[in-house]
Amino acid sequence: MSEPDFLTATRTAYDTVAVDYESLLRDELGGNALDRALLGAFAEDVLADGAGPVADLGCGPGRVTTHLASIGLDVFGLDLSPAMVAVARERLPELRFVVGSLLDLEAAGIEPGSLAGAVAWYSIIHTPPAHLPKVFAEFRRALRPGGRLLLAFQAGDHRAKHLERGYGHEIDLDAYRLDPDTIADLLGEAGFVAGTATIRQARGLEPTPQAYLQVTTPDD
Repeated sequence: MSEPDFLTATRTAYDTVAVDYESLLRDELGGNALDRALLGAFAEDVLADGAGPVADLGCGPGRVTTHLASIGLDVFGLDLSPAMVAVARERLPELRFVVGSLLDLEAAGIEPGSLAGAVAWYSIIHTPPAHLPKVFAEFRRALRPGGRLLLAFQAGDHRAKHLERGYGHEIDLDAYRLDPDTIADLLGEAGFVAGTATIRQARGLEPTPQAYLQVTTPDD
């Protein structure tokens, strides 16, 4: 069965930009106190719940993966782009990175109920909204009871922005600005329990506000 066109486009784009993406964004998290605080709070919650494996879903070159490892989590990364995974493995050989799709986590070796936590840091933004229920169902299936999920994404009205250049390369890729309330509702329909929501206004060259949602799976 052929894969959806958006997966092919996303893989191709990130394979194209992988090396330059890593170089340009390598230190971005170090200059973003709010992002570090939200990731830190997520890590503390996971550790307080008894720890366990955490997946950085859509990890790119592993910049969030290595940060989560540095603050005590047993974390690995998954990405659709083999080139991104190759860059991550070369730079961070002490961590595990696998190739896989958010639409089928089990195919990438993530068994149902095996994760204590998952982070999807701007990795749902290339998924057409009609496919998000499937993605969130995969997240829900992979997390154990009481498991935690942290999402970050660009806030907006679900319309796609078509990207023709990125990180110094020509690409052909759609990115979606997603409504936080709608995403929260979809997560609830997938079986998640609402947690915290943070919205910050755009700054610098950002075109939209940024949204962060943390939810959990039921305890039983």
